[in-house]
Amino acid sequence: MSVISASGKKLGYVAALGAIAIWAVFLLGTRFAVNGSFTVEEVLVLRLITAFCVTIPIMIKLGISIRGQGIVGTLMLTIGGSAVFPYIIAEGLYYASASDAGALAPGTLPFWAVLFSFIILGEKPSKLKLCGLAFILIGALSVGLWQNLTFQNTQEWKGHLLFVLAACLWSIFSIYYRKSGLTPVHGLAIGLFWGAAVALPPLFIFGEINFSNKTIAEIMSMALLQGILIAVVALVLYSIAVREIGAAQTAAFGALTPILSLIGGFMLLNEAVLFNKFFGIILVTFGVVMASGIFERDSNYT
Repeated sequence: MSVISASGKKLGYVAALGAIAIWAVFLLGTRFAVNGSFTVEEVLVLRLITAFCVTIPIMIKLGISIRGQGIVGTLMLTIGGSAVFPYIIAEGLYYASASDAGALAPGTLPFWAVLFSFIILGEKPSKLKLCGLAFILIGALSVGLWQNLTFQNTQEWKGHLLFVLAACLWSIFSIYYRKSGLTPVHGLAIGLFWGAAVALPPLFIFGEINFSNKTIAEIMSMALLQGILIAVVALVLYSIAVREIGAAQTAAFGALTPILSLIGGFMLLNEAVLFNKFFGIILVTFGVVMASGIFERDSNYT
C-alpha cells in the first residue's frame, strides 16, 4: 500500500479532467457532424482509419492476438469498444441531443457496471452504491421517459434507447477487459486492429460514405477528433488518472460529463435545456459520484 504523492495527485486530476473534457467534446462534435455534413458511417471510418494508423507501432510491438477468451469476450475485446459502441453512440446522436447522450450513455455506465459485475462476477454493491444507482436510474428516466411522453411525435426515443444500449454493452466490455488482464495500450491496439479489419469492409460496401462533398479541413478535423483525441489520447489520459488517483476518484470525475455536455449543447449547438432534463442530469451526476465508491475508499491508495 502506498500513499499518493502530491505531484502524482495533480497529474491524476489533470489527466482525469482532460479525459472527461475530450469525452464531452466527442459527444458535441459527433452530434454536430451527424446532423451536418457527415454520415454516421463516415464518422466511424475516419475514427478507425486514423486511430489504426497512429497505433501501428504499438501493434507491431505488443501484438494483436488474443487468447483465453470465450466468444463473447473475444467479440467485446476486438470489435466492441473500437467499432460497435462508437457506431451506436454516433447513430444515437443522429436522433437525440448531446446533453441527452451525456446523461444516458456515460451517465448510466455505473448502473450497468454494478449490475453486470453482480451477474457475471458475483460482486455485491454496498448500500451507498445502491443509493447512487437509484439516483442514476431516476435521473435517466427524468431525461428520457418524461421527454418522450411529452413530445411523442419526435424520434428522440430512438437515440435514448441507443445511448442506454451503448452504456450497457460498454459495461459488459469493461468486465471482460478486467478479466483479460490486458494493459490499456495493448487492449487499445488489439481493438483497433480487429475493429478496422472487421468493420471497415462492410462500412465501405454498405455504408453511406462519400467524402467528395467534404473539404480537406473538415475531414482532417473529424479525423483528429475521432481517431486521435477520442480513440487514443482520451484512453491514455484516463489510464494515467486511474494509475495516479485510483479508479474510484477517476470514475467520480465522470460525473462531469453530463454537465459539460449540457452546457456545451446549450452554448454551442443551441440545444434546449428543459427543467426535467436539467433535474435529471443533476440526479445522474450526484448518483455517479455516489456509485463510484469514492466515499468508501480509505486515505491511502492501493
